[in-house]
Amino acid sequence: MIIDLRSDTVTRPTAGMLDAMMKAPVGDDVFGEDPTVNKLEALAAGLFGMEAALYCPTGTMSNQIAIKVHTQPGDEVICDRTAHVYQYEGGGIAFNAGAQVKLLEGDHGRMTAAQVLQGINPDDVHKARTSLVCLENTANRGGGGCYDLQAIQMIRQVCDEHQLQLHLDGARLFNALVARKESPHAHGALFHSISVCLNKGLGCPVGSILIGPGAFIKKARRIRKVFGGGMRQAGYMAAAGVYALENQVERLAVDHEHALILAEALSKAPFTGSLLPVETNIVIFEVNGNRSATGIVAQLKENNILAIAIAPTQVRLVLHLDISREMVEHTVRVIGGI
Repeated sequence: MIIDLRSDTVTRPTAGMLDAMMKAPVGDDVFGEDPTVNKLEALAAGLFGMEAALYCPTGTMSNQIAIKVHTQPGDEVICDRTAHVYQYEGGGIAFNAGAQVKLLEGDHGRMTAAQVLQGINPDDVHKARTSLVCLENTANRGGGGCYDLQAIQMIRQVCDEHQLQLHLDGARLFNALVARKESPHAHGALFHSISVCLNKGLGCPVGSILIGPGAFIKKARRIRKVFGGGMRQAGYMAAAGVYALENQVERLAVDHEHALILAEALSKAPFTGSLLPVETNIVIFEVNGNRSATGIVAQLKENNILAIAIAPTQVRLVLHLDISREMVEHTVRVIGGI
């Protein structure tokens, strides 16, 4: 038995999801004729109370499309220094949009309105034009922490006062919504665009949704084509997204519960220096003493548990739908024996 805690991207479709995929009616999505893709896009837009949505192959693509639409070459994008759009998207902000980045030091990946305000460049020809703010909820490198809705509202107010667009990298947004018992509509009202991954905690094999106003999505569709993201009979994959949104959102609470169990075990382990606060499905801990993150990962692997060293002294564990309570209990025993 392999217990894969490297990421929630390793999930496999459930039996119900596979059945939905096999039965999906399809067409040519580039012509706008795939009924299942259209259903997924309408469902996602409706959930967030926004006008339209665009099905994309990956979360990186949906984020990069949004940034490209919201900016002009030479602009500046504000984000946290740990943000996925900066750390893990291959320099796409510079490569795809021709924009640069203003990095802020947030609290476990979460910025404040005051920080955003301070990060805005003055109207000066010597400075890049600040045009976009990107938030990440949940914050991956922040240990899966969630933004307070009020904090987002304050950031949106700053954006409105300075004519900035506000994009949400919501790769694991449904984890935040479940943990905080918040509605998608509340977030849809605060952002100019939202990207949601279907291939993480929601368990789809592939795909991400970009959501926003109709005019924004029309431009985004053109950029998706330029990026090579136009798909044909994509309904077989989109059916997985429909199934996930209708059946696999509330079960994310189980992953959060499992994460807390592992965090409790790690808090007692002699090799743990500190733990980032655990709120959703991600557990990040510092290794203390003479131990290394790669060493702990190697010891876990000897016991058929896969994890990732995300820094010389940091290990990340991610819970997901393919991790059972039995697997969690086995991991707790292994942690106790290291």
